Amino acid sequence: MRFGKTLQASIHPPWRDHYIDYAKIKKLLREGDDSDSERTPASRADELEEWTENDESEFVHELVNVQLEKVNNFQREMNEQLKSRTANCEARLEQLVSATPVRGPTSSLNPAREQIGGEERQKTLTQVLEDLDGITSDINELEKFSRVNFTGFLKAAKKHDRRSRGVSAAKGKGKGKGRGATSGEYKVRPLLQVRLSALEFNREDYSPLLYRLSAMYAFVRENIDRDANDHGQTRTSSVGSGPQPHGSRKYISHKFWVHPDNILEVKTFILRRLPVLIYNPQPSKEVDASRRDPTINSLYFDNPQFSLYHDKLSKASEAASLRLRWYGRLSDKPDILLERKTMRDSETEGAVEERITLKEKYVMDFINGNYAMEKTVQKMKDRPIKNGEDVNKYEALVRSLQDFIKEKKLEPMLRAIYTRTAFQIPGDDRVRVSLDTDLALIRDDCLDEDRPCRDPEEWHRKDIDDAEMEYPFSALRKGEISRFPYALLEIKVLESGLHGRSKEWVNDLMNSHLVKEAPRFSKFVHGISVLFDDHVSSFPFWLSELDTKDIRQDPKQAWEVEQQKVKKQIEDETIVGSFRPGSRDFGGRSAPFSNTPNMYGATPPVPERGFPKIAPQGEGAKKSSGSDEQSSDNNGDSEEDDSDTEDLAKVSHSVATASGLRNLFPTFSTSRYGRAHRKPNAPVILPPGVQKPGILIMHSGPVQVEAKVWLANQRTFLKWQHVSVLLASLSLGLYNAAGKHNHIAQWLAVVYTAIAVFAAGWGYTMYMWRSRLIRERSGKDFDNVLGPVVVCLALAVALAVNFAFQYRNMKERKGHAHPPITTTAPEIFNVSIDKEHIVGLIQQGGY
Repeated sequence: MRFGKTLQASIHPPWRDHYIDYAKIKKLLREGDDSDSERTPASRADELEEWTENDESEFVHELVNVQLEKVNNFQREMNEQLKSRTANCEARLEQLVSATPVRGPTSSLNPAREQIGGEERQKTLTQVLEDLDGITSDINELEKFSRVNFTGFLKAAKKHDRRSRGVSAAKGKGKGKGRGATSGEYKVRPLLQVRLSALEFNREDYSPLLYRLSAMYAFVRENIDRDANDHGQTRTSSVGSGPQPHGSRKYISHKFWVHPDNILEVKTFILRRLPVLIYNPQPSKEVDASRRDPTINSLYFDNPQFSLYHDKLSKASEAASLRLRWYGRLSDKPDILLERKTMRDSETEGAVEERITLKEKYVMDFINGNYAMEKTVQKMKDRPIKNGEDVNKYEALVRSLQDFIKEKKLEPMLRAIYTRTAFQIPGDDRVRVSLDTDLALIRDDCLDEDRPCRDPEEWHRKDIDDAEMEYPFSALRKGEISRFPYALLEIKVLESGLHGRSKEWVNDLMNSHLVKEAPRFSKFVHGISVLFDDHVSSFPFWLSELDTKDIRQDPKQAWEVEQQKVKKQIEDETIVGSFRPGSRDFGGRSAPFSNTPNMYGATPPVPERGFPKIAPQGEGAKKSSGSDEQSSDNNGDSEEDDSDTEDLAKVSHSVATASGLRNLFPTFSTSRYGRAHRKPNAPVILPPGVQKPGILIMHSGPVQVEAKVWLANQRTFLKWQHVSVLLASLSLGLYNAAGKHNHIAQWLAVVYTAIAVFAAGWGYTMYMWRSRLIRERSGKDFDNVLGPVVVCLALAVALAVNFAFQYRNMKERKGHAHPPITTTAPEIFNVSIDKEHIVGLIQQGGY
């Protein structure tokens, strides 16, 4: 797609006037439509020859002084507005906090709490939540605004420099270098880059602002839920129903790639539901919200034969990986974790993670087996809170890790450096989300004895850590580093630990156009495969996707794919019914996720709320179902049973062919509700020991119908009476204007009156009938299209008959028209009038 079309599609309508005027830039460059194929080489050469120094100065002035200043001023203004709006929200919440004292046992001792505990408090929280949503939305749009305008300036500079080369070539072949050759050889891109580097445009860091928004989102959510509980209301938490016991905790991991264009939108989508975890390296009560996301270093181990790599890639039993991990720079003396992750075959155990903490000065001795953590063990024994069993377990773990390194002949091989943004509710780890950006995979081996990347006497590369290199690590050689082009999103969900709104937004994100599913992706496997491709014989499947595919998806297309999944899920629910674990009766709404281990393996039904609900037109699309091919790092690849494929095809065919007059009557309704209720006597095999109840629970108590049901029935009745009054008014007006001899209009007035009476009677009859069904909790369909069909047909017939009669009368009047009367012309006398007589008559007014 041409950039001009891309720019038009990316414009945010309220900010249209502040984008780069790309059409004007092209006009100054004297470029027409890029797709114009009728322009001859001679005409192109003429255009190049016409370029002068005045044209050059006008273009540079417009691009650098006008357009760039316009875009940068708007960018700066919007940043200030966002910060001001954020500060305003913080001030309103601070007033709410200062006006809310500590909870007391009685309301009489807590007057302030009672004062703000009602509608005013709820109104303030709701307004702040709406303002926060508006701020996050504007942040997303501003980031897109910066990106597309930045691209536009670079495109314009590229077009100019390409024209400059053409001008120089044309003048070299023609008149030689003259006065215009200097302007023709002028390059505008260096000037533009210097100007861009001096401005904040496209270099804004939104992380501090996102941290502040995340804290306010968490406060608002907590207080809204607390107020709802105080008033006895049931409100579904954004995560789940409560913490799960720690005895059998098992997480299901889902991994995705995120394109750099979508990173900010993903962040803002998540922080509306989960707060951002701010990494604080030093224990402190004060949290610095302006601190940047932590940089994580993961140093992976393997042997020269890359046995750990091949075991992990082939999903071998008991496949293990070993790494050293630390936050920030080594010069800050951080704690270094030695972690081993082993994949188990057991469905309940999953992956087992073991770790110990080391100091930098002991790492090399520990790897060589010269240090067995004696000081740490002695400190544990000296502590009274530590029993002997814990100390023995720790010593066994230390020996196991050292034996593992020695047996496998492991050594540091690969380093992964990335910036992590973590999202989690403090104290509630049922949903843990991490977003890794700026991922750089670096060789940290000494396989080449002549030119080792790492000193064999050291456990890490000194050139990186001593120089405190940062991304993008430009000082490293090309073959030593691989920069991953996307961000990595990982969602860890505690099995059977979610319900309600949490499942909706998690499912929406996983199936949105913002992410690309990457099951079983591993930084370790990817780094080895791309940096040590000469040493390994097998490669992961996702390498081909990185080389050939653009992971960005069209929102509308992604939404349509999800609708197909939803349609298939509806068919599954109709067939399987109550035999599916976790599903409900056909009279109610099924749960979005099942409680089985593959809780994300099936496509859930459409949730009531989510992100965005309509077919997208350039924005985020509504995602209402789960992916059909989700995989878990803990469980391995899950495959679904396709034994019901034939039955699904039959039901799908029967639903698709249901057409014609059957759809006019409720007995032949093809909806889920109608199809389920057409088989009331279908035999149901109950489990052993379960008996069919005589009275359903829903029928055991008194009839309680919500007011909105009655109001809906009454609104339908009033609509019918409205139609009846309109038809009666039309018939009365038609009858009064008909006259004595216009019998057609009189008869039509009578017909319209009859239709009006029928509409009134039908509306009243249906109102009473539906009221009875509501009181009886009947399972019958409430729709009946007979009345609307009768009224529409009657009106159509009346109009057709009116037209036919009027047309016949017109033909009859035309056929019985009187012929022209012919008379004998009287004898004409010759009269002679002179000129003076005519003038006299004119003056007297005779003519």
